[in-house]
Amino acid sequence: MAHCSTVLSQIVRIFPRHEFQALANKHHAGQKFRSFSRWSQFVALLTAQLSGRDSLRDIVENMSAQASKLYHLGVKPVSRATLSRANEQQPHKMYEALFLRLLNRCQSMAPRNKAFRLKGKIYLLDASLVDLTLSLFPWAQYRKSKGAAKLHIGLDADGYLPAFVNMTAGKEHEINIARELKWPKGSYIVFDRGYTDYSWYQELTEDGVFFVTRLKTNAVTTPGPLRRGRKSPGVLRDQQIKLKGVDGTYRKVRYLDEETDITYEFLTNELDLPAATVAQLYKERWQIDLFFKWIKQNLRVKSFLGTSYNAVMTQLWIALCAYLVLAFLKFQSKLRHSMQQILRLLQLNLFERRDFMGLFKPPELKNTIDNNQLALI
Repeated sequence: MAHCSTVLSQIVRIFPRHEFQALANKHHAGQKFRSFSRWSQFVALLTAQLSGRDSLRDIVENMSAQASKLYHLGVKPVSRATLSRANEQQPHKMYEALFLRLLNRCQSMAPRNKAFRLKGKIYLLDASLVDLTLSLFPWAQYRKSKGAAKLHIGLDADGYLPAFVNMTAGKEHEINIARELKWPKGSYIVFDRGYTDYSWYQELTEDGVFFVTRLKTNAVTTPGPLRRGRKSPGVLRDQQIKLKGVDGTYRKVRYLDEETDITYEFLTNELDLPAATVAQLYKERWQIDLFFKWIKQNLRVKSFLGTSYNAVMTQLWIALCAYLVLAFLKFQSKLRHSMQQILRLLQLNLFERRDFMGLFKPPELKNTIDNNQLALI
């Protein structure tokens, strides 16, 4: 049997150590470390995400129990106080930069979304609340007696990768974050009615960015000409409109979903797209709801190891790095397993010395039955 390092050691090779160290040197606060390193912090927290560890004590004890297998990782067991201090004080911006580098690699391998034949990229925009205890997280005020953080995500429809990420206090409105984002020209942004802002719609149009959203029932519009041509099944009305208070021509698509028997009214600034495709684009927005559900169920983004904003952001960025690790392994190895299946297999084998790809091969069936035992005597 060929010698293999641990599965975790094979996984962290995705992150080139020289690039990681350059980021660590750039994003460092305070005195120089003696025996501890940002690499030790990253490996410990990444292991916690992949193995489902919920507390600093749990992480430290798990790493200590595997001390004999940490050689190939280039780390040593760390104390709980040291890890906690690093989470609180060392800038989380380092892991944001690390995330963006891995994202570029994943995007180059991500399969194209074959449901749409559009030239521009498709991004699904939404935000989700993470409940926090206000007394422990005073920076995350949401209501008078309730704390929450808000996770803002722009999901790339190719591979469903989180291309734009931010976390704010719960009371921060989604549109404020959306205005700060720079979308590629010719791309398509899909979002719900929580992002309604006519002046932002005009900015997107002027920047050459298309959007698809739902029109509010109380929206004041000026009707224009109906679009000519044969309507696709489900399309009840396709009409150009003007929005009150902003320049430009927009489009309203009235659509009946046959599965739910619900009628929707969509708004877009894309005047040439088939009406059925407009409806299909908005239906694709469901994928970001599934993304939020997945990371909350499978990664550690609801309970946190520290209470400061920096500690929370550090954990968040490493959780998203863990998500990209799973996506990278899936894309590179062309695995047919789901992300959850990959994660479950990794949880059981992180510190096992075996080939990573061997985890996903079906076990060999051996004929261990003696035919003589089946003979009647």
